[in-house]
Amino acid sequence: MDIKAKGIANKSSKGDILDVFYPYIEFDDKNINNEVLNLESKDKELVKVEWTKSDLARPIEDVKEAYLKLHLLSYKLVLPNSINLEGLFNCLPNVAWTNKGPIGINDIDLKLQKSKYENNDIFIKSVDKFPCLTDYIIPKNVRIADASRVRLGAYLSEGTTIMHEGFVNFNAGTLGKAMIEGRISAGVVIGNNSDLGGGSSTMGTLSGGNELTISIGKNCLLGANAGLGISLGDNCIVEAGLYLTAGTKIELIDDTKKTQEIKKASELSGNSDLLFLRDSLTGKVIAKKNKKSINLNEELHNND
Repeated sequence: MDIKAKGIANKSSKGDILDVFYPYIEFDDKNINNEVLNLESKDKELVKVEWTKSDLARPIEDVKEAYLKLHLLSYKLVLPNSINLEGLFNCLPNVAWTNKGPIGINDIDLKLQKSKYENNDIFIKSVDKFPCLTDYIIPKNVRIADASRVRLGAYLSEGTTIMHEGFVNFNAGTLGKAMIEGRISAGVVIGNNSDLGGGSSTMGTLSGGNELTISIGKNCLLGANAGLGISLGDNCIVEAGLYLTAGTKIELIDDTKKTQEIKKASELSGNSDLLFLRDSLTGKVIAKKNKKSINLNEELHNND
């Protein structure tokens, strides 16, 4: 498999590449064929990349490669956790993301002053290594209430709705229609017809010592302000406000409310048809067979 890409890079005053936009990518039979304008100048550069499939498995070596892999994820040409992103943070420069495009950190002070003098203000949206997804790619049939909360490299399937409190990191996202009002951390994927309630959180692998890759299956609900440090299979519910870490002790109860056994949450990771909740009298975390079904509001996910 050959991969060919063409893009436009923005450069700093010193000639360092700040970012690359790839509107044209040949990838198997799934091609992105937007026109690439020849806009080369002192602050722009035409970029061409030719890879084989093996290049997806090797570490990232420069800014051009970093942005190509992020584009592959957000164009949904590759799945999260399927390509090697080692070296990503080291290769991406810290950039001032503005209404005038990316500006190098060493250039921003002078450009801000100049913009004030000329009454042509520059507005800084963020200072970060990662830009917003929607500055490069507009996913089809997706709603994003606050574009600043979705990074380039997010994988968003059709029918996904991300409300104002939702957040999606790079190398993470949705594998079907989903309601996202919580945080999808790096490496986390959400299955079809699942719902992350307001203020909920999934534990990623970038910091904090967590090495488990978290996933949520189909037809699941992570309640408002709940948190998740294990994977869920299909048809699971975590009640509002409950944070499940790998070491959380959980009592498994039957239909008669009798305790069958006690397990760590990690031992239940990936299991389906479970309802997790906290006993309001004893404070114990319990799990039992989930008999409820999750149905998303179709009107909220028809995002044509």
